[in-house]
Amino acid sequence: MTGDQLSRRGVLTRLGILFNGLMAVVLAIPFVGFILSAVTRGRGSGYRSWITLGSASQFPEGETRLATFRNPYVSPSDGKTADTACWVRHVEGDRFQVFAVNCAHLGCPVRWFPQSGLFLCPCHGGAYYRDGSRAAGPPERGMFEYSYKLENGLVLIQAGELPTPGMASARVGCGPCGGKSPCA
Repeated sequence: MTGDQLSRRGVLTRLGILFNGLMAVVLAIPFVGFILSAVTRGRGSGYRSWITLGSASQFPEGETRLATFRNPYVSPSDGKTADTACWVRHVEGDRFQVFAVNCAHLGCPVRWFPQSGLFLCPCHGGAYYRDGSRAAGPPERGMFEYSYKLENGLVLIQAGELPTPGMASARVGCGPCGGKSPCA
């Protein structure tokens, strides 16, 4: 054999390296996409959008009603799960409270019971007063609130992510006024 010729072992070794390299690139694509999504997340126009819940007249003063909205930050595979529920409480005049439907303990959906004036969680017995503050059970805090505003007679909330303890909107009253006026 001369120095210019490859042995069968050499050809198979190079083909194996080439095949393994191609497979590594194919397998790396989802990982790179995942890492880049953390950088680009939130840059979409819908991530911090104001979403209409309906006319203010749909929410009578002194009552709490269930409302649904389509989460603006969705992917094509989300389907019906992108429809999100929230509780809207019309306190008085132009004052509203919009609560996430999830319990602050482990995220189970809470239900409003107007007879007792309480939100109750069926999973672990969490209870919240009508203003969203903690009444009893394992939750260590009140319900999560969305920032809201009134515009042309419509109630709008800032949606796109679920309010959590680390967010400014999770405080009782979403603005520096402590909830005494609607958030802008």
